[in-house]
Amino acid sequence: MEMAADRLYKEKKIRGFCHLSTGQEAVAVGIEHAISKQDHVITAYRCHGFAMMRGGTVRSIIGELLGRREGIAHGKGGSMHMFSTGFYGGNGIVGAQVPVGAGIAFANQYLGKPNVTLALYGDGASNQGQVFEAFNMAKLWNLPILFGCENNKYGMGTAANRAAALTEYYKRGQYIPGLKVNGMDVLAVKAAVEYGKKWTLEVKGPLVFEYVTYRYGGHSMSDPGTTYRTREEIQRMRSTNDPIAGLKQKLLDWEVTSEEELKAIDKEARSHVDAEVAEAEKMPPPEATPQILYEDIYVRGSEPPFMRGRVPEENFYYDQAQPKQEQEAPART
Repeated sequence: MEMAADRLYKEKKIRGFCHLSTGQEAVAVGIEHAISKQDHVITAYRCHGFAMMRGGTVRSIIGELLGRREGIAHGKGGSMHMFSTGFYGGNGIVGAQVPVGAGIAFANQYLGKPNVTLALYGDGASNQGQVFEAFNMAKLWNLPILFGCENNKYGMGTAANRAAALTEYYKRGQYIPGLKVNGMDVLAVKAAVEYGKKWTLEVKGPLVFEYVTYRYGGHSMSDPGTTYRTREEIQRMRSTNDPIAGLKQKLLDWEVTSEEELKAIDKEARSHVDAEVAEAEKMPPPEATPQILYEDIYVRGSEPPFMRGRVPEENFYYDQAQPKQEQEAPART
């Protein structure tokens, strides 16, 4: 799916931002297979994989990137803002999703729900003050949350050790215990999150995870990703530490499956993505009307009587000035 997005962006069919997570697949897949659909995930703008794991389809995610009405966020969010049941985005403000995640965990605790929240952020965002503020409140109230730094070694054109005095991000919680996880091994991620969920739901409080991973591409599509690291480094990671190739090798070594079956799965996956992308490209573009801007602002039925841009201002104030006829109040439902 990410390879298809890369192609569509280079063809100028996807515009704006596009942050790919090629190389980081094991984190999203491992997390999803360790939690339930009743648990909650919130992350940063490299979110396509999480959106797919949480219930999105290739068609809906590519449709969103293309700005189509049938996209996962009605074509309004693009690469950075995708949402699904139990998935609160893709958030574009660096680090801002971490305190929101703490709020989701607080709501679960307040309502007595036995669910865990995973708040993910990058190594760059780990230096944001709001991250530490969220840590503090989460520990004060022993919230059921797993904070997770996806350490892919580089921020926006900057190596982690040039931006952070302490690059062992799992130690950043101070008073919160931390775990360092091999983020290139889907089974390691799954085992760690299963353990973390059990820990935090036993009212032992939050944990800080560090998923050590790697992005093959640039920070975004405008970043070639080779000015602050060498092509040899990228190739070495691909050939020795790839999460998909690594899992394939384990399956073969353990005699779980055969080379032929894996090739068939790979072929089927590529065909599925090609078909879904073709369907997404056929989606009609949204109608270019101002009305679209005023949708999804309020929960349906709770809109205020006047909303600038949707209700003609002069009509609203004219109606307000007219005497109202007495009538029986409608029954409340």
